Amino acid sequence: MPYAKVIVNPTARGGETAKRWPLINELLEQNNLSFDYAFTEGVGHGIQLAREAADRDYELVVAVGGDGTVNEVVNGIIDGDGKGRATLGIICTGTGSDSIRTLGIPREYGRSCRALARHKRKRIDLGAAEYVSNGRNMKRYYINTAGLGFDAAVAERTTHFKRMGGTIPFLIGFATVFFTYKGKDVTINIDGSGHEECSLLIAVNNGCYFGGGMKIAPDADPCDGELDVITVRDTNKLQLLFNFHRLYKGTHTTHPKVSTYKAKYVGIETPYRLPLQLDGEPVGEAPATFRVVPKALNVAIGDSNG
Repeated sequence: MPYAKVIVNPTARGGETAKRWPLINELLEQNNLSFDYAFTEGVGHGIQLAREAADRDYELVVAVGGDGTVNEVVNGIIDGDGKGRATLGIICTGTGSDSIRTLGIPREYGRSCRALARHKRKRIDLGAAEYVSNGRNMKRYYINTAGLGFDAAVAERTTHFKRMGGTIPFLIGFATVFFTYKGKDVTINIDGSGHEECSLLIAVNNGCYFGGGMKIAPDADPCDGELDVITVRDTNKLQLLFNFHRLYKGTHTTHPKVSTYKAKYVGIETPYRLPLQLDGEPVGEAPATFRVVPKALNVAIGDSNG
C-alpha cells in the first residue's frame, strides 16, 4: 500500500486546482513520494475520504486545496478522542492560505511537495467546536480559526460567489456585509468567568491568521495548549474602516474596543442569530463552545529553507 493518500479538491480556487493537479502530481512523483490520490466530489466528501484513508492505515494524508479542504481532511483523520490517526500534509492551492501561514508550510508547490517527502513533523493542538446547524447540535474540529459574527457573515456571503475564484468573492462578501452588519449582545464564558458585551466579532483561534492574511491573533501558538480569543466590540463603521489595516499587521490588539484572552474553554451565548465559521467555512451558529485539544495532530512541515 502507498505511504500517502492525497485528497484533491478540484473546485478549490474557483476550479484552478483541477488545472494545477497534473503539475502537483508530477512534483510529488519527482520527490519519490509513494502515494495514491482521490478527488472530492462535494462538500463533506473530503471527511469521508480522509476517514477511509486513516482506516486503511495510511501514514500520511495530504489535503490539496484551500483551508476548507484542510479542515475536512483534519476531521476525517481525527479519532473520537480528538487525536490524529495519521499525519496531515498540506499542499495549499486555495485563496486564503491561513492554515499554512502559522505552521510555516511553503505555499510554492515544489517546496511543499519536497516537505511531504521529508519526515520533519510538528505536533500541534486543535480546536474542538460544538454549535448549532439547522437546529441540530454539531461537533467539529478546526486547525486554525473559529469566528463568530462579522467574519462568519462574510464567509456566508462569500460562498455565493466562489465560482468566480480569486479574491473577488471575499471582496464582494466583505463589501455587502460591512454596510449591513450590526453588533450583537453576547455572553462570553472564558474558562468559567463570564461577561456580557455588544460584539462585532469574536475569534477563537489556534493559529494567528484568518480572512486571507489578517493577523487577528498575533500571539497565537498552535503548540501552547491554549486558544487565543479576540473580541471586537461594536463600533461605528467609519472607525472600523479607519483601523482595518491594523488587522494585517496584528496591531489592532491595542485598540480600546479590542480585548484578548488565552483560554482552554470558551462559551458563547446570544438571543440573536450569530453565524459561525471554522477555518473560513460557514458551518452554523451560536450557542457555541470551544475547547483546546492539546498535542492532537502531527503535521508535515518540511524544512524552513524548503
